[in-house]
Amino acid sequence: MVFGRGKLKTSNGRLRNPSSLSKGLGKWISHHSARSLIWASGITVGIVLWVHCRGVEQPSPDAGWAALAGKTQSQEGTPFDGERAYRYLTALCELGPRFSGSPGMGKQQKLLEEHFSGLGGRVHFQRFRAPHPLDRTPVNMANLIVEWFPERLDRVLLCAHYDTLPYPMLDPRDPKGTFLGANDGASGVAVLMELGHHIQNLNSKLGLDFAFFDAEEFIFRETDPYFLGSEFFSQAYREDRLPYKAQYRCAILLDMVGDADLQIYQERNSLSWPESRPLVQEIWGVARRLGVREFIPRPKYDIRDDHLMLRNVGRIPACVTIDFDYPYWHTTEDTPDKCSARSLAIVGYVLMEWIKGLK
Repeated sequence: MVFGRGKLKTSNGRLRNPSSLSKGLGKWISHHSARSLIWASGITVGIVLWVHCRGVEQPSPDAGWAALAGKTQSQEGTPFDGERAYRYLTALCELGPRFSGSPGMGKQQKLLEEHFSGLGGRVHFQRFRAPHPLDRTPVNMANLIVEWFPERLDRVLLCAHYDTLPYPMLDPRDPKGTFLGANDGASGVAVLMELGHHIQNLNSKLGLDFAFFDAEEFIFRETDPYFLGSEFFSQAYREDRLPYKAQYRCAILLDMVGDADLQIYQERNSLSWPESRPLVQEIWGVARRLGVREFIPRPKYDIRDDHLMLRNVGRIPACVTIDFDYPYWHTTEDTPDKCSARSLAIVGYVLMEWIKGLK
């Protein structure tokens, strides 16, 4: 994920990280820049689709959050187990790099299939191939989808990319070194792994799916294509080619949500789309009522991520939840010690309470 449209400035006009300038522009130049406009004409349809958000029952503050807010790593007695989520994050990183087609990705897929099947989810692999950016040889890829309550047609999608960058391209010392992607990759996956333990107790009347997208950033140069997995998923959804039946009310993308110094601003694309704006307002509204200060209710970054494919290709109202103030982004230093159980618990708890309020 990167900034889009060349807007590499924070809300106060200062450059966040000069080293990310060429990266951001490279991603904007990629072929996906044109695709972000393909379904601009679908806004009218989207406005009809977002009516789901108007029926959300907003939770009141509860004692569980008060206990969580005063802790740093331990969340004993709180509704979302951040410690267990952090252990999942660590276990994913122990698999090594998990870029598309790699042995680490294969191990991760097996781990996730066993994990979610054991919790009662129905696991699907949405397999596809794409040419390697360097030599054009075919690379086997797969989105992993977990279906909960399959009998319900009216559904909500929660998603994350589960591939890692092949190399830490922005590392000033070792740009061809080992990239573990603790925050950029594993954090969103870990939150959904923990959330799987709570699905049966959320009392939602809607169906729920988790999607883990492959090839979000299977890139070796700045001009290589991004978002291959979410684009493939979104096209299949539009054409009714998913391995199950679904009508998605909305989608929430989790990316880089494990930073120990968590600050989640509203993302500008998500907030600017008329059909997605109510979704952003709901989530940050839930955080406000829970007293979660880490969800900051104002825009800061213009991020290009998988949510663009979901909205522009799939026509699903979508938003991204992301903390882009992360100095270790795309470097060898994106390791588990830069993340925290508390941050994972914060994001997971807000997400849980939002789902509970859906009608």
